[in-house]
Amino acid sequence: SEERQLKDAEKDKLISDLRRQMEDMQRRAEQGSQQSQGEILETTLEVLLRQQFPFDEITPVPKGIHGGDVIHTVHDAAGATCGIILWESKRTKAWSDGWLPKLRDDQRAAKAQIAILVSLELPKDVSTFRHIDGVWVSSVACAISLAHALRAGMMEVGAAKRALDGRQDKMEILYKYLS
Repeated sequence: SEERQLKDAEKDKLISDLRRQMEDMQRRAEQGSQQSQGEILETTLEVLLRQQFPFDEITPVPKGIHGGDVIHTVHDAAGATCGIILWESKRTKAWSDGWLPKLRDDQRAAKAQIAILVSLELPKDVSTFRHIDGVWVSSVACAISLAHALRAGMMEVGAAKRALDGRQDKMEILYKYLS
């Protein structure tokens, strides 16, 4: 009977070990699946940006490198650079306020004028998009419309800056001519 109890205890331990291993494997598979779902959103965002803004430079940030998911360099009709938009996408089940400071740090590192976080889950007080602590937070459905609006503003600022370039030189030439 003692031998039988030892064999039963061995079987019970083996069963519990196998259950634990199965749970670990299932957790790893789900985590890998979540990572691939996040990558799918990144790729979708990149493709949409390329389709909507064919003259802009859309550069994915390589995996494992800090800084957003996509760097969007805005160009005007003449091909002049107007600015940079840093895109970050999140496909999670819950919103985290910790994403905003990280994205602001990434924005400074990328020297981007605008940072946009596109997420399936938004903060409680946001239904479509909102500017929160220096970062634009948007739903997936509104991301491209928001990009159009921010890009138009960025192009206007770029045109105004170019108009001011060389202003001092032009004034000096005009002054010399008149005098």
